[in-house]
Amino acid sequence: MEWLISLSLGVALAVLLTLVGWQCVIVPAQRNLDKARAELEELRRSAQALRQQAQKEMAEAHERLRELEQRLRSDLQQDRERWEAEWQQRKEEQSRWEQRLIQREEQLDKRQALLDEKERALAAKNEELKSERKRLEELIEAAKAELERIASLTPEQARQIVLSQVEQELQHEIARRVYEAEETIRQESEARAKKILATAMQRCAVEVASEMTVTVVSLPNEEMKGRIIGREGRNIRAFELLTGVDLIIDDTPEAVVISSFDPIRRETARMALEMLVADGRIHPARIEEAVEKARQEMENRILQAGQEAARAAAISNLPEGLLKLLGRLKFRSSFGQNVLDHSVEVAHLAGLLADELKADSHVARRAGLLHDIGKALDHHMEGGHTQIGVEILRRYGEKEEVIHAVAAHHEDIPPQTVEAVLVLMADALSAARPGARRESFEAYIRRLEKLESIARSFSGVDKAYVIQAGREVRVIVKPNEVDDARAAKLARDIAHAIAKETQFPGQTKVTVIREMRAVEYAR
Repeated sequence: MEWLISLSLGVALAVLLTLVGWQCVIVPAQRNLDKARAELEELRRSAQALRQQAQKEMAEAHERLRELEQRLRSDLQQDRERWEAEWQQRKEEQSRWEQRLIQREEQLDKRQALLDEKERALAAKNEELKSERKRLEELIEAAKAELERIASLTPEQARQIVLSQVEQELQHEIARRVYEAEETIRQESEARAKKILATAMQRCAVEVASEMTVTVVSLPNEEMKGRIIGREGRNIRAFELLTGVDLIIDDTPEAVVISSFDPIRRETARMALEMLVADGRIHPARIEEAVEKARQEMENRILQAGQEAARAAAISNLPEGLLKLLGRLKFRSSFGQNVLDHSVEVAHLAGLLADELKADSHVARRAGLLHDIGKALDHHMEGGHTQIGVEILRRYGEKEEVIHAVAAHHEDIPPQTVEAVLVLMADALSAARPGARRESFEAYIRRLEKLESIARSFSGVDKAYVIQAGREVRVIVKPNEVDDARAAKLARDIAHAIAKETQFPGQTKVTVIREMRAVEYAR
């Protein structure tokens, strides 16, 4: 029984020891297994997170790829549309160029055909002229031989007769061709209207001397004449020596006459003489003092006149020397027209024309105001007033375009600029307008009679009338002697004769009138 208990205790002890041993082994293993499970779970969660992150990134990448694909498709579509549009535009442009080339080729073909036709016509005309010339030469020779045989004329006389006959035969043909040429020019003139206008109005006024060379000074009484003359004429000699004028004292009551071709000297002498007469003390010393005072006052008046003219013409920055020369023109006249007023008017006209034609109005006004500046010194220097004016303007440093316009205003040199032509036109307009320049009644009547006699001197003219103060000549021709073609030639011949044989400002219009009337009565 005891051994059984001992055995049981031993077995129990052994079992207990076994269990204790297994417990010592199983517990660490269980711990390691739990740890491994925890790490595995952690790895599983990390892998799942990484998979989710990878899936998210793959979705984002897929979305970006899809957007990029759409963008590329859109860009490709836009490029394709742009390329198609450019291709279509180039195709249309190429089509237009092809059409232009075709039209150009057709025009060239037409022009070539027209030129060929004209060449053939010219060749035929040339042949016709050659045959006509040959026929005329034969007729001339036959007529020459016949005239020499019948009339026993000299060869020179026969030649003159034959030439006059040929001229009469060809006169109608010449007039017809001149009429056709004028019609052609008239039809083509619309495109060149400005140039033709500028050319048609280019007439220059002729230079003339001043019309007034004397000035009359009133005296308070006859006794003053003796004071002016002085003892043995010393006062009048001193006055004439200091002023450079001629003092004429005659039987005219209470008046003396100052004579001089220089208007500045004449006006200075008038002012000095009026000072002496007003003062009453007349002797050589007083005369010298009065003349010097008059000269100073005259210089001030000249400068003031130049400044007023420049201000009226809207011209600034003129040197004082030019203003003085400009003021001297106040005492110059041409055909009764004051030169300074004429210069201001030319400046206004040239400026207005330049504004209309979009030219340089400042240059036109400046050149118009200074175009006659040489007349202020043409009594003291050699050469025409145009040349003198150019030298003066160069001396004062004027612009070259202004100098050129002044140099060309009388066509001494051909005008090269629009402003030069405008100054030339304005000068002619100012001088030629009605009332600008005067002439005596006798000279006026002689000029009108001359115009009528020139017009009536041509064959076929029935009547001739001068109207508009000599600015137009109306010529009535005999309709049975002058046809329409010859009427144009007759107007041209009369105009050339008037321009050659007469002198006039501006222009004279010649109008040839041909009228045919047929009258019958019904009974």
